[in-house]
Amino acid sequence: MKIKSHIPNTITLLNLLSGVIGIIWVINGNIVSGAYFIILAAVFDFFDGFAARLLHVQGELGKQLDSLADLISFGVLPGAIFFQMTKVSTSIEWLPYVTLIVPLFSALRLAKFNLDTRQTDKFIGLPTPANALFISTLPYFAIQWPKVGTWLTSPLFLIGIAWVFSILLLLELPLIALKFKSYSLTQNKFRYALLAIGASMILIFGLAGIPIVILAYLGLSVVENASR
Repeated sequence: MKIKSHIPNTITLLNLLSGVIGIIWVINGNIVSGAYFIILAAVFDFFDGFAARLLHVQGELGKQLDSLADLISFGVLPGAIFFQMTKVSTSIEWLPYVTLIVPLFSALRLAKFNLDTRQTDKFIGLPTPANALFISTLPYFAIQWPKVGTWLTSPLFLIGIAWVFSILLLLELPLIALKFKSYSLTQNKFRYALLAIGASMILIFGLAGIPIVILAYLGLSVVENASR
């Protein structure tokens, strides 16, 4: 087997490694560090597919390995973040376990994606990386806006968000995918709007702007579907 065939899988394993290290850091109490490892995993997740297409070595092994890595980085790691956030905000020992719906539904989402042939130019349901980014950057949002953060970090709110966004992973809702068939402004106005909102929110607020971007992503997708 040629060396180049191992390159995409090696990048995928770096995605997996990022998720595993992130879980260790979060379990050790460094909750805010989870976002950095999820972002790092997302970078590797992008480049493994890019490398596979560039080197013409796409295969079933890479597809399955990618899903396994994504489950750790974008399922178990955000689940650990929500678990720890809930744990430090409640004295009820069993309550944090309710948030573990996140890795369970992330696994279902990833398995469903592998079998779903409709998701070529649209996502059906919230992608796991978007869900993971939303969850992991909520602590930064709470720090940026302390008044909102007081209820944002309450255990009932965290559990509610965990369940709502887990359902969104599997919901039969078409969502925007940043896959351009052309660069026409008319045909891609919602994609360009999302890119503009994303760039402005991150430039202004840093990681605290990512939850706003994810909510804008959902809102723009709903508006686009309604316009059709």
